[in-house]
This record gives sequence, C-alpha cells and structure tokens, in this order.
Amino acid sequence: MNLSIDIGNSKVKIAVFKVDKLLEVTSIAKEDILKKLQETKANYPIKSAILSSVSSLEPVIFDKIKSIFPVKVLDITLKFPFQINYSTKETLGVDRLALIAAGVLNFPKQNVLVIDAGTCITYDFKTKEEIYLGGAISPGILMRYKALHNQTANLPLLKPEIPKAIIGNSTNESIHSGICNGVIYEIEGVISQYKSNYSNLTVVLTGGDTNFLAEMLKSSIFANPNFLLEGLNHILNYNLQE
Repeated sequence: MNLSIDIGNSKVKIAVFKVDKLLEVTSIAKEDILKKLQETKANYPIKSAILSSVSSLEPVIFDKIKSIFPVKVLDITLKFPFQINYSTKETLGVDRLALIAAGVLNFPKQNVLVIDAGTCITYDFKTKEEIYLGGAISPGILMRYKALHNQTANLPLLKPEIPKAIIGNSTNESIHSGICNGVIYEIEGVISQYKSNYSNLTVVLTGGDTNFLAEMLKSSIFANPNFLLEGLNHILNYNLQE
C-alpha cells in the first residue's frame, strides 16, 4: 500500500492507496500530522510514501516522518509520466506537477486543463501527447475577500457566499457578487480560450473550493477534490517501477 501526503498552505491531506485505488482520505491541521501518520501506520501495511509540500516544513518534523515511512519528496528530480515544457522548472510548484500526473492517469492521451481552486487558483494544461505546457496562477477566493478588506478602509471581511443576484443591493451582496461572479467569469473565460485552441478539451476542477464553484460553473467539468492525491500516488508508483 502507498501513502500520499499533501502539505498545503492551510492544512494537510493524507491518503491511503492500494495500487491506484483510493482507500481513505483524511484532512488534518499541520500540528496533528505525526499523530495521524502513526495511526495510519498502525492501521495499514504502508510500503511506500510520497510527500508534497507547498509550505515550509520544519526539518525535525520531516525527519520524524522519514522515521515512520520510507518517503519520497516530490521535486523536479523525480521521474514523471509526462514531458515538462516549462521554462523555470526550479520555481514550478510541485503541487502542479502532481495535478498533471493525475491528468495523465485519469485522462491519458487527452488534452486536459486542471483547475485547482485553493489558496490560489491555478490552471495547468497537458496536451494529448502528454506534454505539460504550464498554465496560469490567480488569486483564490479567500485571498480576494481578504484583499478587499485589507486594502480598503471600510469594506468588511466576509465569508464566501454564493451571490443572490448579479446586482448586489447592499455592500455585502456587492462584495459577494463582485468576487464570486468575477471568479466564475474568469474560469469560464479561461476554459473558453483553451477550447478554442485545443480540441476535445477535458476540464477538471479540484481543490478546497471545488464544491463551492461547481455549483456556479456552467461549463462541463469533472469535479474531483482528491485529484492531487491521486497524482501523487501515480508519481510514486511511476518512480517505484524498475
């Protein structure tokens, strides 16, 4: 069995796989990671693990993780089941590589756009020839709410809420309309642009805001909140092959 560990900006997700089958997913706070990994070790015969981190991880914590499982750290030195055509590989977020790996696994030989709606909204694209070309990075939903509050004198900090109408008739409703509709129009516009350039495009939506956005999007998409974890596991299996 394999273990995928995704250390994000705000939380940690841990997934257990039997080959390519997802058995269990847990989302926890960073401070609980060692306790949860010990529990996982007691419950499953984990043979290999892979770790992806987009935030800093204390060396002492990382050393303790390595003492629990044989773990590979996701970075550009690993082998990938696709070609990377990105000019600054040294600054490429490892989470984006995992998303494309999931695209290769789930939609082989297809043009795939993966939209990850989390702290940031990232757009990542692979061709049907399994070539990763890059994409785009945009502020996430919460980041937009915080920016309006932090960079103005009087606008309140709100929690995301699906707007009742395009016209907001109060300050709160205007903020919801501006941010949420703005994100939707951005995503729909990006999808439309890719579709005009690449035929038979498959679009995947993942990340923490998947369910929130899926309710509002009109485009045909595959919503999968565990897409990154599947990609991590695919990269691990690919690197274990000899």
